[in-house]
Order: sequence, then C-alpha cells, then structure tokens
Amino acid sequence: MKTKALFLILFVNAAGLAWAQSKTVTANLKVYGNCAMCKRRIETALDTKGIKAATWNTKTKMLEVVYLPEKISEQKIHELVAAVGHDTDKAKAKDEVYANLPFCCLYRDHDHSGMTDN
Repeated sequence: MKTKALFLILFVNAAGLAWAQSKTVTANLKVYGNCAMCKRRIETALDTKGIKAATWNTKTKMLEVVYLPEKISEQKIHELVAAVGHDTDKAKAKDEVYANLPFCCLYRDHDHSGMTDN
C-alpha cells in the first residue's frame, strides 16, 4: 500500500511540474502592414508549434502572440513574420520577399491613406 501511495504522490508531483513548465507568455510586437491580406499572412505565418494564438490589429499594427517560451523564442516569432514580408521592431523582411507582396500590402514607401480595406 505504501508503494502505491508513494507512486501516486510522485505521479501527481510530476504532472504538476509538467503543467508548471507549460506556462504561456504574451508578447506584443509592432508589425508593419496595411490590410486584411497582411493580417491573414502574418497570423498564418505564426500557425506553428509553440504558438497558442496570434492576432494582428490592422489599425494599431500591434501583434499579440501567446506562446510557450520553451517551444519557441520571441526572436523566432519576429523571424517568422519577417520571412513572409513584414518588418517588425526586431527583424526586417528581405527586400525580395517584400517586393513580391501585393501593392496594397506594401507599407515601406507607399501612401495608402486613400485606400479602403475590403
């Protein structure tokens, strides 16, 4: 009986330790873009292991990411976003990737103030 009780205590402690290590972190990152297509591209780029949720706001240009730091780093999140053509405050998209974005998504040197986001 003592063995069963000891095993149960060890199992519960191990399960609690595993749960404690799975704490999520929320990061808010500045990500440049313009429209709903940008939003879809940015959020889809973060559909990867270790990221629980990613929501980009087209007006504020802020990306909220909920992630597991033991699975993915904040720097890697910046790199994933930059890889699809969107600059962040810590990673710049390659010029050739940026140049292949649709016109409405070009944010660096284009004024889109008169355009509406459909």
